Amino acid sequence: MNVSASTQAILKAIEKYQEFLSELDEDRFRETPAENVWSYSEVYCHIVQANLRSLLAVQKCIYGKPGIFGNIPLLSRAVLFFGRFPPVKLKAPEGIAALVKKISKEEARNDLIRLKTKVLELAPKVPKRLKDTRVKHPRLGMLNAAEWWRFVEIHSNHHLKQLKRIEKMFKRRT
Repeated sequence: MNVSASTQAILKAIEKYQEFLSELDEDRFRETPAENVWSYSEVYCHIVQANLRSLLAVQKCIYGKPGIFGNIPLLSRAVLFFGRFPPVKLKAPEGIAALVKKISKEEARNDLIRLKTKVLELAPKVPKRLKDTRVKHPRLGMLNAAEWWRFVEIHSNHHLKQLKRIEKMFKRRT
């Protein structure tokens, strides 16, 4: 896994989130586009919360004791290799979904800055870590620091697509 390429992709995704955020007004940002669909605000809340938790897992791998082994399932390896989730709609794990709430644009802006700062802090440490310290992902299994890093990249890009789907929903309504 190329940690440097993933780092650049994560930073680029954060930049896209920041740019997209600047184009929205507060009301549209918080508006729910349809029943059982997250608002832009909720997507931003989710992406930052889930990615910060993933970076916490990266930290645990970096500073943890080696020796936690375990193979990751074939589907998980495919996700990490191809850099995308399967083309099926999945709900966020309960623990993550419970954290989702509507936030303001200002909160989203600040959260993105926090996320970017954490990415820049951890990026130089990821390639140096041994691959045999793993932390369990709710769906993908036992991941090492580089695999968690790749997950952050994939997850960030996945939700950029979700923002575009929400945008299309709003355009159809007008």
